[in-house]
Amino acid sequence: MARGNQRELARQKNLKKTQEINKGKRKDDNLSAVQQKQRDSEIMQQKQKAANEKKSMQANAK
Repeated sequence: MARGNQRELARQKNLKKTQEINKGKRKDDNLSAVQQKQRDSEIMQQKQKAANEKKSMQANAK
């Protein structure tokens, strides 16, 4: 029975290790490179628009 426990502990340790490695990574979502670039560009455009609106609101408040 000791071997079963050792295997289980090794599985848990390996699972924790892989979770730490993949922590900040985004999943691939099975998209092509062109689709990934398009998705990323849309996200960046939204962020830029929000940042510009925030700046204009701060400028108007002064």
